[in-house]
Parts: sequence; structure tokens; C-alpha cells
Amino acid sequence: MHLTKVTAVFYSATGNTHKNVLRLARSIADKLGLPLTVFDYTLPDSRTVHQTFTPQDLVLFGTPVYAGRIPNKLLPYVQDGFTGNEALAIPLVTFGNRSFDNGLVELRNELENNGFHTIAGAAIPARHAFSDRIAAGRPDPHDLKLVDEFLSALLLLITKIQETSLPPAPVQVPGENPPLTYYTPLGTDGKPTVFLKAKPKTYIELCDDCGVCAAVCPMGAISHEDTSQVPGTCIKCQACIRKCHTHAKYFDDPAFLSHVAMLEEHCTHPCEPKFFYACEP
Repeated sequence: MHLTKVTAVFYSATGNTHKNVLRLARSIADKLGLPLTVFDYTLPDSRTVHQTFTPQDLVLFGTPVYAGRIPNKLLPYVQDGFTGNEALAIPLVTFGNRSFDNGLVELRNELENNGFHTIAGAAIPARHAFSDRIAAGRPDPHDLKLVDEFLSALLLLITKIQETSLPPAPVQVPGENPPLTYYTPLGTDGKPTVFLKAKPKTYIELCDDCGVCAAVCPMGAISHEDTSQVPGTCIKCQACIRKCHTHAKYFDDPAFLSHVAMLEEHCTHPCEPKFFYACEP
């Protein structure tokens, strides 16, 4: 087995997964002296393309965790949009300092189902999309030191696999297998709270009609003609909130805000990154 290319693949509504996957993929490509390609499937138009790989490819495949799983509206594309053809793959999830729950095992399973050989896996804390008070500045220098140690072990593992030409069994990662449950959001009263129908609102006096919110929405849910209207499905990814330069977008749904407040109260203690290998490097 002789690798000829490294590819970074990711969904990243607010940019955190993009940064983590690309940093690791670029480092691996540089160390191995291989070209790097990037495929970002965040926006709807990108998900009309089917990606096919070869046994000579190494793919770093990243997604944030939503409610403990792969974002459910993106899952069909993860399942149907990629053919591995025995390419090596490293599933990577980012999570907002609560837990990655079943996200990594689900991504591992889907990659294996699509014909990839998963050789390692990673779960990295990143600033929570809902709040700047949760995991702000993550990954921090301590996290990045651990990521660099993961990179060093990966390079040894990749060399070992290339020399033997025998990919290992799928990397073992924590979580339900098969994953069956989603995390149930809780409010400040500790009871389950439901905000599926919550959608972003607009401070009309702040909006300058630049159209960025509609352009960055992964679901194409925001009207391009009137960006204060959200006729499509909102997955609460916060892309429109995070990328509005006038801070005109906001949520006011009481159930959603209660959940955010609960997370801010209970999920501030730093979680550690976690790394996994299919065999000893």
C-alpha cells in the first residue's frame, strides 16, 4: 500500500471543525510529502457531488457533534455521498465541551460502511456553537500539544500500515454500537426541553442586507430575497449568528435559551481531547 494523496473532508458550519481537520491533514501531508486536497460539504450545493477515493488515499473526515451524533440532516449525505474503495480514513469529531457521545462511533461506522478502513480517530473540544462561555479558545495550547502527539503517533502508524500493506481492523472508539440514541437537551430546570422549531430572528435596525446569513446557511433555509425570513429547516448550527458582521441575528426561543443557560452552568469544566488507534503505532 503506497499513499499518494491526503484529503480533508468536513462539515463545519461555524468553522471549528474546518480548522481542526485542516490543521491535522495539512501536517500529515507535509510530513509525508503528499499533496493535500480539501472537500467542504457544508453548503447545499457541495452535497450534490459524489466523492470517490482509492486505496492510495488517506482521508481525514470531520464533523461536529450535534446532540451526540452526526448532524441528522447531514447524515444521508455522509451515508450516500462517499465511496472509499479501501482508502484509509481517520474520523474526527469536534464537540462543545459536553460530550461526543455516539458521534465518533457513528462516523466510524459510516466510513467503514462506505468502504474506508478507519485507522485512528479523534474527538477534540472546540468552542460551543451556542455560547462563547463554553470551551472558549479551544483547542487551546494544551489541546494542540496533545494533537501534535497524536500526529506523531499517526505518522508511525501510517508507515507501519504502508509497510505491511494490511489495513488493521476498524479503530475501536467509545459509544453505542450501533448508535441508537441522541442526547436529550435539558433546560435550567433539569427537564427535557424541545426547540426543534426554533429559528433565528433578525434585528431589522442592524441588518444591512448583505446576504451573508443566507449564503452560509448549511440548509439553505434563509431567504435570499428577505433574510429576515427563514422558510426552510433550521438545524440551530449558528452559522448565521456567528458570521453576521452586524450581529443582527439572534434566537429568542425560551426553550432554546434555557438549554443554552443549562450548558453554560454545567459544561464549563474543560473536557480532554480523546485519541484512538486501530493498532499500536
